[in-house]
Amino acid sequence: MALNFVRRSSKLFLLGAGSLGRNDTPGKVMRLAKTCRRVCCSHSTSASLTSTESKKPQVPDEVSCYATRSHTCGELTRKHVGNTVCLKGWLHSNRSKFLLLRDAYGTTQILLEDLPANFQNTLDSLTLESVIEIRGIVSLRPENQINRKMKTGEIEVVATHLGILGPAPQQMPFPVKDIRKMPSDHLRMKYRYLYLRYPHMQETLRIRSQLIHGMRDFLIQRDFVDVETPTLFRKTPGGAQEFIVPTQIPGQFYSLVQSPQQFKQLLMVGGLDRYFQIARCYRDETVRYDRQPEFTQLDIELSFVDREGIISLIEELIKTCWPSERERPSIPIPRMTFHDAMENYGSDKPDLRFDVKIQNVTHLVQPQTIGSLVKQDSSENLSAKIMVFRGAAGACKKDELNELKRLVESGVHTARLHLVPVKNIKDLKSTFRNELSSEEIDNIVEANNVVPKDLLVLCLGPDPEVLKVLGMTRTLIADALEANGFSVREQHHRFLWVVDFPLFEKGDDGSLQSAHHPFTQPHPDDMHLLDTEPLKVRGLHYDLVLNGSEIGGGSIRISDSVLQKHVLHDLLKVDTSALQHLIDALSFGCPPHGGIALGLDRLVSIICGVKSIREVIAFPKALEGKDPMSGAPAALTKEDAMKYRLPFISH
Repeated sequence: MALNFVRRSSKLFLLGAGSLGRNDTPGKVMRLAKTCRRVCCSHSTSASLTSTESKKPQVPDEVSCYATRSHTCGELTRKHVGNTVCLKGWLHSNRSKFLLLRDAYGTTQILLEDLPANFQNTLDSLTLESVIEIRGIVSLRPENQINRKMKTGEIEVVATHLGILGPAPQQMPFPVKDIRKMPSDHLRMKYRYLYLRYPHMQETLRIRSQLIHGMRDFLIQRDFVDVETPTLFRKTPGGAQEFIVPTQIPGQFYSLVQSPQQFKQLLMVGGLDRYFQIARCYRDETVRYDRQPEFTQLDIELSFVDREGIISLIEELIKTCWPSERERPSIPIPRMTFHDAMENYGSDKPDLRFDVKIQNVTHLVQPQTIGSLVKQDSSENLSAKIMVFRGAAGACKKDELNELKRLVESGVHTARLHLVPVKNIKDLKSTFRNELSSEEIDNIVEANNVVPKDLLVLCLGPDPEVLKVLGMTRTLIADALEANGFSVREQHHRFLWVVDFPLFEKGDDGSLQSAHHPFTQPHPDDMHLLDTEPLKVRGLHYDLVLNGSEIGGGSIRISDSVLQKHVLHDLLKVDTSALQHLIDALSFGCPPHGGIALGLDRLVSIICGVKSIREVIAFPKALEGKDPMSGAPAALTKEDAMKYRLPFISH
């Protein structure tokens, strides 16, 4: 196979590559295409430019291909001295004869001297954040002006031409130049396109892109098939609240999918064997720092797999795709049962970066004492449990602890919470004089080595509530202490697999509910309890936790139609008509299968070290699910309301 290029008016034409022969593989065709692109790119700038290559370029050679610039603002070095270049970007600063030009790849200093007189009008009209074009010659900076912290810090471009491509107003909503003064939350959302110019936003979006690219490559190399599944579906029972989409068919509505759960199971019935998708999902829930109404997940499903296979796959994926410039996680990831997580940390997503555990002191307190404090006649299922934050007694003010206590107790019914900085044991006994005896205090202190300067957390009440309260308190106290400069968490990522979740839980009305979703396979060791003691049945579910945040969850699925219908209809009392298509599919020869979904927004936010997932999403929603930039959601016009047969509400 031969390539013939002819130069014609500074353009290259591919005259012919011959026809593909019997021995010309698809790989050879791909190499041909890459060769063609390299040749074209190498001649895309003017003939006076020279190209140089470094061993580890920060900017790919192809980054200016197809663009009308010759280089980016982040690649020029002393190797380019003497070259005539064309740069385009945003005016970052203007200091008399010196400009700083910025683009997505870096900044370059521009020297303005000996410019034609008619350039003065252009210079006078320059405003920061205007998009400009600079043509000039690369020159070494004087030795005393070299900035070795910049990739381009050894050179400057002596301008021979300056043009304004996109002027910016004199008064911007906020100064992009000063990254020390962050705009308000409202301004960041309203002028999101300006906030995206900040270097940290550029970095997080590129890290996100690289991570997703790596995940795609990893899975495709292992014969997973990328399949796009519908986002318009039907409303199904259970799960989170869904977004409803009207149609022009009277009384008929779509629902935006919460996840591709049913579709990926149907793909396994269809014999696809291995599936993945970078899936957009939708849940009509309250917006939080770690939750958005629309979010992105890496969705995976495999046939003929067990829990060990899924866990091994995800650990290898994380190890392979983790950004190289970030600290590598430790593999294999430790595991913990749901029961142990709740007993030790009061949470099914414990943060293992600090080793404060819940200690059971129920046996050290008289049962009637707890019952009288929480006004419960029976001592059944009552407990007393503590946590000790070593040396933290003086790290939080009394008002802070009272506010934290109020916040936690607002969501519980009967549990009693106490946050006590320990000055000395005598004062500790005085604090609890109306609740615990002196002997009980001595026993608790001795058994848990409580000493002055410790912060003691004590909770009494029904055991499930006590665990819930202490789990919330553990995280909130760690946050409050660190906000006051007291070190609590180690500076390393801590992954954890949580396994052996209960299959069912009791709802507020006493009915049986799925702990996760109704498609999870019961644990084989607990099948005999399914009809008699369903609350004791474990499911083959697994969650992946990172630094106290759930970033992934999955399960081995029910692949038997009879069992699936029994769980839905007989145990959960769900109308199966909306799920009949899935039940039917399972009856046509369904392979054992399982999968997982990783929340990419949360994962990237933790990798980048930001608290809110909004900082790793280009165009997120603000509070109440609103978009201050566009005004979405917006009211329907009267015409649209009539088209969809919806009531028109005048605003």
